[in-house]
Amino acid sequence: MLDWISSWLTNRRQRVCIQGKFSSWILVTSGVPEGSHTRAGVISLFLIFINDLDMGIENWILKFSDDTKIFSELSQVKDCDKLQKDLELLHKWLVDWQMQFNTEKCKVMHIGRHNTMFTYTIENKQLEAVKQERDLRFIIAEDLKPSAFGTLY
Repeated sequence: MLDWISSWLTNRRQRVCIQGKFSSWILVTSGVPEGSHTRAGVISLFLIFINDLDMGIENWILKFSDDTKIFSELSQVKDCDKLQKDLELLHKWLVDWQMQFNTEKCKVMHIGRHNTMFTYTIENKQLEAVKQERDLRFIIAEDLKPSAFGTLY
């Protein structure tokens, strides 16, 4: 079993093909291998790996592939503190498992007229507050009006 898993994760290379022209091969040091012959096994391996990601997290969490969302109803400052604590727990998990983390891709969307507009941080970096964000193929806006939803393609 160990050899089987190891073959997916070591000595991987990739290149890009655009309009029939190929780039040079490069060594891949992270990420999930793709391809029909490994897809089901890699997905299973990835799900086992992130299974404990939400341990200790008090708010709602959604995990989809390599995308994670934490969200909560925030009616008091203590709710904001709890959400910030969850972000810190998520970051601790990433550090413990030696995962690379791109804080630049982390965003906050304040929804609701009475939102406190709390400033959240990860690794002492303030997360960008956005009014709309792409999620899969949809645009989600802070006002959640049906007119704000639309496909990008």
